[in-house]
Amino acid sequence: METGDVIAEVRNFMKSRVILTAAELNLFTHLHEKSSSAKELAGTLKLNTRALTRLLDTLVTFGLLKKHGTHYRLTNQGVPLAARHQDTTLPFILHLNNLWDSWSHLTEIVKNGPHLKPKPFLEKAEQDQRAFIGAMHVVGRKLSREIAGAYDLKPFKRLLDIGGGSGTYTIAFLKKNPMLTGVIFDLKNVIPMAEERMNAEGLAKRVELVAGDFYHDDFPRDCDLALLSAIIHQNSPEQNRALYRKIFLALLPGGRLLIRDFVMDESRTHPPEGALFALNMLVNTPGGDTYTFQEIKHPLEEAEFVEVKMIRTGQQMMDCLVEAKKPLE
Repeated sequence: METGDVIAEVRNFMKSRVILTAAELNLFTHLHEKSSSAKELAGTLKLNTRALTRLLDTLVTFGLLKKHGTHYRLTNQGVPLAARHQDTTLPFILHLNNLWDSWSHLTEIVKNGPHLKPKPFLEKAEQDQRAFIGAMHVVGRKLSREIAGAYDLKPFKRLLDIGGGSGTYTIAFLKKNPMLTGVIFDLKNVIPMAEERMNAEGLAKRVELVAGDFYHDDFPRDCDLALLSAIIHQNSPEQNRALYRKIFLALLPGGRLLIRDFVMDESRTHPPEGALFALNMLVNTPGGDTYTFQEIKHPLEEAEFVEVKMIRTGQQMMDCLVEAKKPLE
């Protein structure tokens, strides 16, 4: 990489900050509803007119807004950043905005090691909770359908979606297999979001919603397929061992555990997104990480799972799949 390219890469934080601020102020949603001048928008949102004008002009240079005289409106590229767009990406942008502060501590953490005492999810502001769950839905909308299409769901009768959020993967799996029913297990603040989405998708009668904390509470025991979708990276190895043991006890004999996450190669540099995400876990969790296949396989076998295998190597964001089986009695 040339020196100029490195500088350009580093300067990208400025562009990111502009878009994050615009999302935080909900500018894209307001400009989706109608075009507006900076003065009008500043009055509505109680912002500084001069500062807002400079921000909006910069968004024009990014191709997210168009400017006609004194008025601004969204471009086609900017429309998905509006809250009411059917395929909105705004929740994910707001989630990234929440990560800004934690990433600012990376230097300190590399010097001294993780020292986090994370605020429990249930104690976070409601808007932060919804941003995170919404972000997971944005990331999973397309990939969940792809995963459901790639995995043979025909043998299974009941899915346990652990930490299933608003049910993105449950929806995809149940739509792929009309005979499948499901259980979404997540924190009590998340369950209403799952209920809202199940009702919208017409799946409420096929899905049981169970509130609980997978670090402390037991799982329902009538499922033959358990899904850990983008869960293990937030945990330390010890937390994953405990989680695997609980899942083993809950699954019916012959049941399967399906893990979707990054699976790193032995050098821990591929996939590159996984190496970067390991830093995201370093700055945001006390013990989370991305794991190699062997680092996933051995604890599963310690929990008495058998036939642990990588069934999808993955080319995208967290689209690797590891499958493990609970033996028959």
